[in-house]
Amino acid sequence: MSVKRMTQLSLLTAAALILYVIELQLPSLVPIPGVKLGLANIITVVAVYRFRPYEAAILVAVRVILGAFFAGNLSALLFSGCGAALCLCGMLLLGRVISVKYIPLCSVLGAMLHNAGQIAAAVWVVQSTSVLVYLPILMVTGGIAGLFTGLCAQAVERRLPASYQRKSCRSSKKS
Repeated sequence: MSVKRMTQLSLLTAAALILYVIELQLPSLVPIPGVKLGLANIITVVAVYRFRPYEAAILVAVRVILGAFFAGNLSALLFSGCGAALCLCGMLLLGRVISVKYIPLCSVLGAMLHNAGQIAAAVWVVQSTSVLVYLPILMVTGGIAGLFTGLCAQAVERRLPASYQRKSCRSSKKS
């Protein structure tokens, strides 16, 4: 990976961490555990379309690890890690078949998969399926949050310079 590419990834990772820290300071919109906007995922969605899969995975991994340290909550590493991994896998697969103009759709899927990954981690931690009661609520709120972050990601993606494009960019595909 070139120094220029590493610098671009570092800048986007820093932006994602800043969004994450800002979101930590915001009051919860809903008194339900796990419900949040996921502002840092704006950058993840952009990375899915602008970078190679392994580069996007590096960005997400660094964001999750440093975010857990910044929040002072290392148990969040498990939940965020599971959610982010499932989210990224789903968005990478969907991003291969839909063009960049459908970023909000990709983001909605990612948000819902992120919540599913967190619920799976919670089931494993508590050794009970009782936490599945949160899944329908998290799917609906995740879809709404995913649409919001997807629209934001679409605005960011349009404003990034062409130098952030990968060599085989999907954004030029017609759908």
